[in-house]
Amino acid sequence: MRVALFVTCLADTLFPRAAVATVRLLERLGHEVVFPEDQTCCGQMHVNTGYPDDALRLVRRHVRVFAPYDVVVVPSGSCVGSVRHQHAAVARRAGDERLAGRAEDVAGRTYELSEFLVDVLGVTEVGAYYPHRVTYHPTCHSLRMLRVADRPLRLLRAVRGLELVELPQAEQCCGFGGTFAVKNADTSTAMLADKMRNVLATRAEVCAAGDVSCLMHIGGGLSRLRAGVRTVHLAEILAATETGERERPGVRV
Repeated sequence: MRVALFVTCLADTLFPRAAVATVRLLERLGHEVVFPEDQTCCGQMHVNTGYPDDALRLVRRHVRVFAPYDVVVVPSGSCVGSVRHQHAAVARRAGDERLAGRAEDVAGRTYELSEFLVDVLGVTEVGAYYPHRVTYHPTCHSLRMLRVADRPLRLLRAVRGLELVELPQAEQCCGFGGTFAVKNADTSTAMLADKMRNVLATRAEVCAAGDVSCLMHIGGGLSRLRAGVRTVHLAEILAATETGERERPGVRV
């Protein structure tokens, strides 16, 4: 299968390991991965902060760039949520029904990584090896907007050498929420403190998630505590093998 990678802003700019791991994983499973170089931000930040006109330009570009591909895979539940739930609405608000229809078409072929692996490819065993104690944080958009449910957990349970431990109060938000963390810093910090307390209670070596934005937030807090817990994107764990990738460091802040 020929798969287009939508890398997302944060992965491209700050955490490229997650994107590289996504490519490595999909290629190992026998698929061709292409990277459309004209891709930019999906516009989620612009919509969420009240700039629909700026978002509209980004929606138009996103649709133009990804319309030629049968499948688009994204290592981010947050950005897939924007593509599915915001793009067509932004176009309709601007009175562009044709763009809205094209946006819905692209959205229907866009998948968060764990969705693509489990629902489209029908696999949970991806040949990964990761000999670490891991807990998993289900990010808000993947949990509530995409409803990926236990797909990431099913993938992690199939990883050889991995000990998966349940995260207490896993469904609670970590407090990032994009610009929420900037506009409501005190509330965000309090939510982060709760999340870190629960991560540390698991005695895990690694906290995994499907969004680097949440990992950036949690990882930043853990690093300030010098807790010794790494934050690692789901794709990095699934791409790890016994021949070397398992030693690659996770997302660090």
